[in-house]
Amino acid sequence: MPRVRPGQSAAFAEGRRLREQAERRRRRHGGRHPRSPWLLLFAVPVIAGGAGALAMATIFSIIVLGVAIVAGSAPLLVAGALTFVAVHRSRRHAALRHRSVSVPTPPPPARPVRRPDLEWGKVRNRFHALRSAYAAFECDPMEVLRLPALADVSVPSTARFVDAFAEAQALDTDRFPPASHAAAFEAAVDRAERAWQAAREAAQRIRLSGLSPAERATVERVIKLLTTARDSDSDPERLAAYSRARSELAKLDRAGVIHLPPTAAAALDAAARGALPG
Repeated sequence: MPRVRPGQSAAFAEGRRLREQAERRRRRHGGRHPRSPWLLLFAVPVIAGGAGALAMATIFSIIVLGVAIVAGSAPLLVAGALTFVAVHRSRRHAALRHRSVSVPTPPPPARPVRRPDLEWGKVRNRFHALRSAYAAFECDPMEVLRLPALADVSVPSTARFVDAFAEAQALDTDRFPPASHAAAFEAAVDRAERAWQAAREAAQRIRLSGLSPAERATVERVIKLLTTARDSDSDPERLAAYSRARSELAKLDRAGVIHLPPTAAAALDAAARGALPG
């Protein structure tokens, strides 16, 4: 065993005393190492929460990362990275909580109250417009000569319209009827409108194609007489043209070539007496 030199025994005794003092401190703290004040520095803003705390934690993390890079301190670098991750995770959770807040759905718009009487009134107006168009045709001898098939019930499309119009006419009432009656009237008006459109289109296609050349020439001559009577400023010429046209149409009607409605014949009679304006 080597010999202890003078002075070494005192050094050994001092070292033993320091070790025993450190061991007593360690036992007092329960064997745990004291926490680093840097960790507390980064934990405070994260725990506090809020926009200001998040901003403070972000600033601290940037400062610590910079210091760690300059000083080459691994513990500081790890602490800064953990703080940075915690800040962004807290921001993401806050954004998700804000997004999950339910927005109240506005109530749907109130549906307008259905008024059957008003709807029936609109259907009745449609029927009256159809009746006016039909009456205007039957009262105009010129239109009857241009579209004779529209006044001839032997033409299928015209016959269908006349039947549909008669049905709607029978269901028309001055006062709002019961619901079943109103529904039947609306259906009849729909059929009459479609039948009128189909009959006019068919008459425009047919025109005078079903007449012989002589009959077609007579009809064209009557149209010219009616045009002269309408445009003439001379009363004698106008009355003479209406009289000749009336005579020619009577022959065509007796021969069954042109079916002149009674209202059109009455208009020609009035014109022959000088009562029909040009």
